[in-house]
This record gives sequence, C-alpha cells and structure tokens, in this order.
Amino acid sequence: MGQANTVFKKGLLALILLLSGLLSFFSCSPSEPPKVTFYTYEVVNSYPHDPEAFTQGLVFDEGILYESTGLYGRSTLRQVDLTTGKILYLHRLPPQFFGEGITIYQDKIIQLTWQSRVGFVYDKNSLALVKEFNYATEGWGITHDGKRLILSDGTSTLYFLHPETFAEIGRIEVNDNGRPVSGLNELEYTKGKIYANVWKTDRIALISPQTGQVIGWLDLSGLVAKEKSAAPVDVLNGIAYDAKKDRLLVTGKLWCRIYEIRLVAQK
Repeated sequence: MGQANTVFKKGLLALILLLSGLLSFFSCSPSEPPKVTFYTYEVVNSYPHDPEAFTQGLVFDEGILYESTGLYGRSTLRQVDLTTGKILYLHRLPPQFFGEGITIYQDKIIQLTWQSRVGFVYDKNSLALVKEFNYATEGWGITHDGKRLILSDGTSTLYFLHPETFAEIGRIEVNDNGRPVSGLNELEYTKGKIYANVWKTDRIALISPQTGQVIGWLDLSGLVAKEKSAAPVDVLNGIAYDAKKDRLLVTGKLWCRIYEIRLVAQK
C-alpha cells in the first residue's frame, strides 16, 4: 500500500506540473493584436475659413467655434461664427508667443504656446485673460476628458494634467500595435476616444485613452488634395466636435474651408 501510494502521489504531482506548464505557456503566449479600424469620410457640409489663419487648435462650444492660430507675431485666439466664417472676437498674443492648441474646460478657455512652455487661461464668457501657467514640455495640442486635461508635445507621448493646477498626473505612450506614433498634434476628445492629428500626414489617429493604443485611422488625404488644388496651404490640423448636433469638423493651416464630415468604416 505504501509503495502504491507513493506512485500515485508522484503521478499526481507530474500531472499538476504538466497542467501548470500548459497554463504558463498559454498565459505567456502573445495575444491577438488589437483591432484597428480604418475610416474614410463623407463631406456633410463645408464652411468658410480664414485662409490667413494658421490653425493650431479648434473647439466648438455652445454654437460658437473657437480657434487658436500660430506663427510669431500673428498668433491669435478667436471666436468665429461657423456658418459665415465671420470673426466675432480676436485676441492677439504678444509677439514672442507662438499660439498652439486650445480647449474649453468648464468656464475657462485654455490655450497653449509652442516652445515658451507658457499657457493662458481665459474666462469663457468675458474672454478676459485670467492667468498664465507653465508646463514642462512643448505645447502642441490640448483637450480634456471631463476630468483631466490631455496635452501633446509632438512626440508619441500624451500627458494628463490636473485641470486646476496643471500638474502632470499621468501619461500614455501612443502606439499602433507596438510601433510608437510620433508627431501627435491637435487633439479632440469625443465618445471615449482621443482624436489626434499626426503632423505632416493626412491622417487622424483614434486613440484609446486607457492604453495609448491606436484603435482607428481616419484618412483625409482627399480633403488635403482638394485644398491644395485651390491655393497653397499647410498641413491638416484642426479637429472640433459639436456634441449637440453630433458633428465632426476638420480643417488645416491656411485652409479656406472647414469641413463637416461623417466617418465611414472600411470593410
């Protein structure tokens, strides 16, 4: 009986080790790569845009389009009537600042500058400058998810900032199935995703804010070609979302139109 019991225990131990090995193998096996959806678009409407505006940031709020423009000596913050393109308000930045992305958080407009590492906070209602703040990187694009500001600096990193103190509270590395996606520029957060213009490309990346994984690509090369056929223009840059009417708006630097588009998933 003692010998048989010993054999049984050894067999059971061997079985446990085999099962453990199989479990370890499957748990360490590479998982399926995340699904990435590719999109084209339909133009729903288009609106006039100041061809002198070097668009760096775009946001739509309560029926008004807000735009930040760049270049030294020409940088502005604007309120614009989307339908007519009429500039309702224009604030010029001091000439030493190169304007970049903007977002609206609660009752504040937040505007970045490029290499100065200085941002501006305006009262949304009066448009008066409330204060300045500093950040540790270059400023390219900015948006928010309702709780955190999300900032890009032209690399593959997105930074999460506290909306009151502007201190960094987290970051993610943006990748397309493991490959870093750099050149992240103008940002817009909508429907749980971060939309990001990728500098010097005709594409917008749709990014998971939890993982940094690109979960979609929007190809706007047709719009870029259309603009270039009309006049010399710069790159695609400018994303705004109208939540009330479920409208996605895009434009570029020195473009003469803003386009309202609908995404079309490729099969």
